[in-house]
Amino acid sequence: MARAARLSAASSAPDLPGGATERRDWLPLVGAAEKKATKGRDDPHRMQVAQSGTASACLGSNANSGIQRIDNLNMVQRRAPQEPAPWPHAVGVPPSRAQSFQHRAEAEELRAALDQGGTAVVGQVLTGMGGVGKTQLAAAYARTAWDEGKLDVLVWVTASTRQAIVDQYVKAGRALCRGDPDDADEAAHTFLAWLLPRAGGRTCRWLVVLDDVSDPDDMRDLWPPASPHGRTLATTRRRDAALTGDDRRMVEVGLFTEAEAVAHLATSLSARSRTAPAAELAALARELGRLPLALSQATAYLADSGLSVAAYRTLLAENSTRLADTAPDRLPDDQAVPLAAVWTLSLERANALHPAGLAGPMLQLAAHLDPNGIPHTVLTSPPTRAYLTAHHTPNSTAPQARRWWPRKRGRPPAPAPATPEEANGALRALHRLSLIDHTPDTPHHAVSVHQLIQRTTRDTLTPDQHHEIARTCADALCDAWPDPELDTALAQALRANTAALTTCAEPALYRPDAHPVLFRTGRSLGKSGQAAAARDYYQYLNDTTTARLGPDHPDTQTTRHHLAHWRGKAGDEAGAVTALAELLPDLVRVLGPDHPRTRTTRHNLAHWRGEAGDEAGAVTALAELLPDRIRVLGPDHPDTLTTRHDIAHWRGEAGDEAGAVTAFAELLPDRIRVLGPDHPDTLTTRHNLAHWRGEAGDEAGAVTAFAELLPDRIRVLGPDHPNTLSTRHHLAWWRGEAGDEAGAVTALAELLPDQIRMLGPDHLYTLTTRHNLAWWRGEAGDEAGAVTAYAELLPDLIRMLGPDHPYTLTTRHNLAQWRGEAGDEAGAVTAYAELLPDLIRVLGPDHPDTLTTRHRLATWQGKAGKVDGTSQSSI
Repeated sequence: MARAARLSAASSAPDLPGGATERRDWLPLVGAAEKKATKGRDDPHRMQVAQSGTASACLGSNANSGIQRIDNLNMVQRRAPQEPAPWPHAVGVPPSRAQSFQHRAEAEELRAALDQGGTAVVGQVLTGMGGVGKTQLAAAYARTAWDEGKLDVLVWVTASTRQAIVDQYVKAGRALCRGDPDDADEAAHTFLAWLLPRAGGRTCRWLVVLDDVSDPDDMRDLWPPASPHGRTLATTRRRDAALTGDDRRMVEVGLFTEAEAVAHLATSLSARSRTAPAAELAALARELGRLPLALSQATAYLADSGLSVAAYRTLLAENSTRLADTAPDRLPDDQAVPLAAVWTLSLERANALHPAGLAGPMLQLAAHLDPNGIPHTVLTSPPTRAYLTAHHTPNSTAPQARRWWPRKRGRPPAPAPATPEEANGALRALHRLSLIDHTPDTPHHAVSVHQLIQRTTRDTLTPDQHHEIARTCADALCDAWPDPELDTALAQALRANTAALTTCAEPALYRPDAHPVLFRTGRSLGKSGQAAAARDYYQYLNDTTTARLGPDHPDTQTTRHHLAHWRGKAGDEAGAVTALAELLPDLVRVLGPDHPRTRTTRHNLAHWRGEAGDEAGAVTALAELLPDRIRVLGPDHPDTLTTRHDIAHWRGEAGDEAGAVTAFAELLPDRIRVLGPDHPDTLTTRHNLAHWRGEAGDEAGAVTAFAELLPDRIRVLGPDHPNTLSTRHHLAWWRGEAGDEAGAVTALAELLPDQIRMLGPDHLYTLTTRHNLAWWRGEAGDEAGAVTAYAELLPDLIRMLGPDHPYTLTTRHNLAQWRGEAGDEAGAVTAYAELLPDLIRVLGPDHPDTLTTRHRLATWQGKAGKVDGTSQSSI
């Protein structure tokens, strides 16, 4: 006999919204013979057991097939779908409004995009780094639309995992459209299908918010459909292309504006009975990078700790302070994690992307460089790729291939070096998780990263890691630094990155020695025409190397040498002489008289003596150095040839122009023999030989020599090399001196835009060309044009070089001269009268330029014409 089975209605079903009771009507049975039962879907009261007859029973009665004994009977009750909830209906609850919530421009843009009608794009994906307020923007829109009665259905989904998305869709499906209570996938897809408009059906205005989508794969087959009546709003840190489509567009959510950030701080502090000056709030906003989450937690910390804003800023500025140390004990606004932990999950996911394990070490390097822009060549350089190879992070989420090797072979082989493509892939992985912004179309500023992400990343490093990464970044900067610097924008970016590296990791750059990038930065500043800035930089570097390495360390002595050089370039030639004269005995004591650095210092000391006005002293000092060069290095060593070169130059400057021509003519064949005809030093000798031919009275010969040199400069160095541009400049000058003033004007006018393009508007060479172009305009008959050009040049010289620089004083002199030549004799008198005391103060009463100015002043006071001997030489 078969065992009877009793059917009964479930009496313990949970209560549903609206007081409904869930029914369990379907009762599939499992028989002992096959452990398998079929559902009697045609009759809710029929059940069938395999290898058994059929029996029917009403609820509460018995059924017996009479065929076979049933040993085990498992009865599972299926729940009946609940009745749809009335509208308006919400599934899930948006997070509460943050304290001191700021109305932002992004909110208006989002509202305009989502509230538009028709069949336009109705899905918006808010993306951005963690902490910028994406969730708050989405919640603000959802609450506003709900409160204004614009929605019939609101579904808020915490979309951090696929399961969480499905679970919320199931709740919506069961509540709104009779979703299968026992089949989650079916219920979820029933809900998505229900969102589609139906012909003749009731119009439903719905909004689905998918907050914090962590992985685009989680949304596969789960995106709400496009509908003229529905809207989808997602927030995510991801920027994968898979998140967008024909019916979805990506919207970048950025940082607060400065005004928004200050308003947020002021409002939050006021709510906690705290105030601070607006300037302090603005400074704090900048130091926190205007990140909404950081500002929120900072104000909570200030309230809990009782610190003033100024004291909090001091705490932030200390390198020993970790970002985690500035988090409040209790987070505001129901925030889940402190700021320092916000980006941890993002980095883990970036590390899992291809190429696996490289995003972490790449971010460590980027965390030490300029947050506003890192050149692409720095982060794909060989030093960077070597670091990525040595420190790739194992990917714990991906299956690891088994690697083995015979024991007799010892250690496993070293991993293959990371390729430039893999380094770029690591940048793209970080970009996709909004940990950096990677814009390859702007290679000089290809990578930017928020300063707090940088700080959080550095906080995780040990002192040894910090040191290694800093030195690696310095190596990468040196590797990416071109020589010569033909791209001023790239040079500026490299200097900014060196400054950022120095700020966060300065001690590492002096252990064990001063890193070469420190000297490269100073040289770059000077070569860019910023002589005063280079001088100040080397003064700081000199103080630092002296303190960290000691006064006799080679790097300290090298710094002193550079400092003296740029003092001279900045206009203090006498200061350069004094500094080098003080350095020389220290070098002799520490290194000996024949050390290369000692001889170089003697050479440069002679040079600056000449620049300071003692041309004969320069000739004498170099003539004394030459035998030592020959004795130690030999007659054909490049340094020996350079000393001969400079002796020739200073002979000319001392008044022996013909002797300079002879000396350069004798040097040139030796340069060609030793270095070759195309060596840069050989070309320089040809350049200076041409110049002194002109100074010796052979202006036409100078023009011919420069015209012959120019094609070789272009062929060897390229048309944009600074030396090529210099040759063009001198060729134009000597054309004017040879009588072709109009040709000089034309040539300099053609040169100027190329110099601005290659060197920048403030480079010394560019300013020199402007000066000489103004001069030759006047000589060509355009006296008023010369006055205008000099008047426009003067403030730029004052800004770049200072009011007392010789070039600034020369420009004032020539401006006064051309005012008189243009008919403004009174203006010339006034200008010369104002210039004279400055010349006496800076150069002394007996300097030739001072005497010339006194003469010109007297001439224009007598309202005489042009006096021969006006300073016409180029800067």
